Amino acid sequence: MGVIIALVVSFGALIIGFLGEGGHVGALISWTPALIVFGGTIGSSMLAFPVSDLKKIGRIMKSGLLYEQADLNQLVAYFYELSVKSKKDGLLSLESEVALNPDADPFLKKGIQSLVDGESHESISDSLGNEIDRIEERHKIGAAIFNSAGGTAPTMGIVGTVLGLVHVLEGLAEADMSSLGKSIASAFLATLYGLASANLIFLPMGNRLKINNQKELLEKELILEGILLLEKRVSPKTIQEKLMGFLNGDEKDEKNGSNTTVAKEVVSAT
Repeated sequence: MGVIIALVVSFGALIIGFLGEGGHVGALISWTPALIVFGGTIGSSMLAFPVSDLKKIGRIMKSGLLYEQADLNQLVAYFYELSVKSKKDGLLSLESEVALNPDADPFLKKGIQSLVDGESHESISDSLGNEIDRIEERHKIGAAIFNSAGGTAPTMGIVGTVLGLVHVLEGLAEADMSSLGKSIASAFLATLYGLASANLIFLPMGNRLKINNQKELLEKELILEGILLLEKRVSPKTIQEKLMGFLNGDEKDEKNGSNTTVAKEVVSAT
């Protein structure tokens, strides 16, 4: 919803402002400058990045638009409960946490299953650490694609405008003033498309992916630390104190100001 509101506000401001100056929406629509700008941007991206990376663009956009970080306070509380349970009944008792949560976060589910299977500290650290590296690489590639498009689109807009002006000047001797103004306006639409798409879509999307990358990595690192502490059979209180180090000041204040509740829904897919 936030993304939809942002797009409506940004593009709505441009269109309403244009209409306020006496323009009409039809003057902003032309397929030829759109073809030059977006076709050129897509072609540039295909040259800059492997097709295998570009095929993931749908999943990358979904990650950028829909990702929501889990409540880290609840995640700390959840590991506290797991620690109490494992201290009382052993690590094998955690198998129910995997079996009874079919929609669990795959990363957390994998970590708990590793504990149940009796994998070593080094094995768990390497396996989950490698997965964190893959998540980070995926976000970096996605952000790079959108940042590249954000840099290319304005340039393609200028190219489109130059091409349009070349066409206008070529027929200047035979053109009348009414058609001349329309042709020049159409040529400048390419610059508008390039600048608007770069600054309202591509660059913000790239920045959003960077921010989501930081949030997701923090969440996964907290889970990894929690899993490793469970494997070491550290006391519940120590686990809670160590994992609190992943929370920022506001989250810590929120936790200190409320009763700690155990919310198993935190394992839902993020």
